[in-house]
Amino acid sequence: MTNPAESNQTVITNSSIALSERELQVIELVAGGLTNQDIAIKLAISKRTVDNHISNILTKTKTDNRVSLVRWALQWGKVCIDEVNCCIIGTHPDGNVLDVKDLGQELESA
Repeated sequence: MTNPAESNQTVITNSSIALSERELQVIELVAGGLTNQDIAIKLAISKRTVDNHISNILTKTKTDNRVSLVRWALQWGKVCIDEVNCCIIGTHPDGNVLDVKDLGQELESA
């Protein structure tokens, strides 16, 4: 017998959610701990517009609050907080971080 609560769960995939560039900026600022008013000032938009963006983002990501939204963003690689969840491939001998393109060049020359 199946649990009725489990049968109603929706699986959200990263590719099924279309977020605008502005919505991604808002998520990053939410993850940084900014209030809606602080986000409005930072992006030079009204607080009401930020409220609307966050409401739309919560709906699209099927999250209930800012904490759930940040967890979702970390899970799907939409934000990087203090080098947590960052995709750092490796470092070059000179100490610089390699990106994927640099890694390919490193492998070709090896």
